Amino acid sequence: MKIQSEKDLVKIRDEQRKDLYDPDFVKVNIGMASCGIAAGAQATHDAAVKAFPDENGVRIRQVGCIGFCEEEPLVEIFGKDTPRVLYRQVTDDRICSVIEAYLAGKFDKKQILGQMRDPRSILEADVENPVGRVAPLDGIPFIEDIPFYKKQVKIALRNCGYVNPESIEAYIARGGYFGFFKALFEMQPAEVIHVVRDSGLRGRGGGGFPTGIKWETCAEHDGERYIICNADEGDPGAYMDRCLLEGDPHGVLEGMLIAAFAIGAREGFIYVRHEYPLAVKRLVTAIKQATAHGLLGKDIAGTGFAFNIKISTGAGAFVCGESTALMASLEGNVGRPRAKYIHTMEKGFRNRPSNLNNVETYANVPAIILKGANWFSQLGTPDSKGTKVFSLVGKVNNTGLVEVPMGISLRDIVFDIGNGIPGKKTFKAVQTGGPSGGCIPERLLELPVDYQKLAEVGSIMGSGGMIVMDQDTCMVDVARYFLDFLKEESCGQCNPCREGIKRMLEILTDICEGNGKQGDIELLEELGGMIRKFSLCGLGTSAPNPVLTTIQYFRDEYEAHIAEKKCPAGVCKALFHYEIDAEACNGCHLCALKCPQEAIRGEKKKPHELDQDKCIKCGICYEACKFGAVVVR
Repeated sequence: MKIQSEKDLVKIRDEQRKDLYDPDFVKVNIGMASCGIAAGAQATHDAAVKAFPDENGVRIRQVGCIGFCEEEPLVEIFGKDTPRVLYRQVTDDRICSVIEAYLAGKFDKKQILGQMRDPRSILEADVENPVGRVAPLDGIPFIEDIPFYKKQVKIALRNCGYVNPESIEAYIARGGYFGFFKALFEMQPAEVIHVVRDSGLRGRGGGGFPTGIKWETCAEHDGERYIICNADEGDPGAYMDRCLLEGDPHGVLEGMLIAAFAIGAREGFIYVRHEYPLAVKRLVTAIKQATAHGLLGKDIAGTGFAFNIKISTGAGAFVCGESTALMASLEGNVGRPRAKYIHTMEKGFRNRPSNLNNVETYANVPAIILKGANWFSQLGTPDSKGTKVFSLVGKVNNTGLVEVPMGISLRDIVFDIGNGIPGKKTFKAVQTGGPSGGCIPERLLELPVDYQKLAEVGSIMGSGGMIVMDQDTCMVDVARYFLDFLKEESCGQCNPCREGIKRMLEILTDICEGNGKQGDIELLEELGGMIRKFSLCGLGTSAPNPVLTTIQYFRDEYEAHIAEKKCPAGVCKALFHYEIDAEACNGCHLCALKCPQEAIRGEKKKPHELDQDKCIKCGICYEACKFGAVVVR
């Protein structure tokens, strides 16, 4: 069916919702993003499909990630007159019993994460929702009241976990493409740009440049223009773009369509990591569906507006996340950055005006067009409007993908949403902004998360990676790890980045191996300042951040490595050894059983000893001991 008007969208939306709430069927939504599949969701899905074909009154469907990766596989079950319930850790051996119990009206609180209060999208608040009238279950919280979700506000992630990412009809049922049709039929291109500009939306890929100003600048230049989506997400521990592409690909396409209409582009590209095969697969499906429905191609909805989107997969180079390197790679050249005295909005891809935004930025646009600039700008802080998606990983109890209003504190994210540090250990630092971000200590946990405040403490927003570290983390080793990553990913085009990062890494390696010397800290600071000032692109100018912030906030650890030849966290193997505290050891023998080198000896119920000649410092005994008897010296 070719969609020619908003009436066609309304027809599809209403038909899809009628099918969604068919009283003859119970619906089972299984989270099938990469995180869910890695946790066993594919086997869960296959077992459910085999046991409950559609004719048995149960419909099994795939959806994207709902964010709580720690509890995957997540399964949601609901009917027209039955509660909407989200189950946690539903593996293939449990899915059948979970569905059967639901059909029988039995709800095991241990298996349930929470109830879904109202599944409507923020874009369709005026659409009646039959499920919203179902009486809630006693003693089971709504997911909005669970700490992990309580402080979240989902705009970019509004559809992830709610729609089948391979169904355009499911997307339209949540208000999809209504924003594009509003722009196409009710607004002039300049009006669209003004709404985006007035909303305060800034680029979510790391640079934080005002999106509306970028669109406006690009539209002012003559010639063929291009819309480009940066999905080359390369930060260790970051998966915001992947989740959006896997869970809501049509949301990104719609944002690109609106941008294309606003600046007058006829061709668009999505540059996505080759390591994201599921995201690519679902993007290909979404583009085919949008084309078949007349939302991509020539003469869209009879307006004369034409736009096509192509996918290009990158080869895994981290530096290709930089705008000019990405465009060079898109042209088939080596992905190397260029000096930015000529902006890509003027001369970018194929030397033509080009607008580049990342996945999350485009995903916000349809909501802004439908709800208005004031609605979006009321969220966040004066300089950082709206929400931001973060991947919360590392030494934190609740790992997952979270979307929170700008200005929320780091403490709220780590200790309320993330539920603190596992194993009763203490918080040490959180790194924001990926490998080029800074490490922020405990005393700054009240810091509001926005572009300005993070920059003031030496870190960056980046694309949204957030890595939590506990007491067992060596900050010198952390700096060395990220600098090693950046050295390998540097394009080598400019001396400050190529040689400076290499030299800083050599110094850090010496410090971690016990060969550090007086003056090394000051030399690292000097080199870091030079690299920041003279590097060609953002990779180099931000590369020193992990080193400089760890020196600023954890200088004592550097000094201990150099002056005392000790690693306080017990990570740098050359600077520590394990011992068994005879007074604390009760002879449980667990450490001896797990030691791969048989380096621990002793009788049961008597203090054990550790043979230093055999010990390889793997740390297995330290992790295994429940009594604190294995200590770091």
